[in-house]
Amino acid sequence: MHITSGSALYHYTRSGTSVKKLYEASWVRYCAVNRSGDKIFVTNSMSELLTLSKDGTILSIFTDRQLQSPTAVHVTETGHVLVCWKNTIIQVDIEGNKNVTSLAIPNVDNPLSMCNLGKCIIVGSSNILVLKIE
Repeated sequence: MHITSGSALYHYTRSGTSVKKLYEASWVRYCAVNRSGDKIFVTNSMSELLTLSKDGTILSIFTDRQLQSPTAVHVTETGHVLVCWKNTIIQVDIEGNKNVTSLAIPNVDNPLSMCNLGKCIIVGSSNILVLKIE
């Protein structure tokens, strides 16, 4: 399991035993792990999306003028990396290096969570939005 504390990203066993601190910064709130478990995507206080290896090594740092104070990060079943901020979802390539596309999401401000179920992305805040994808 990967847990953020607000200032660090930690790796824990499923039984709750701490393995190690993987990353530390002044603001670490959101993380997501790809399906194979070899990449961890983390947002930080500098409005960056970091791609870490499973041992915490920084593989890449993604910045984009659209990415300011990200509020959620998610990796879909197909490996697409999605990052939210305000009312926008940015899709980043599977390496975490570049913006593939951006999507304005209506009626959702500062989403706090995302998940996908089949061909739907569910975005949650004070409202719930279900987006059908192909």
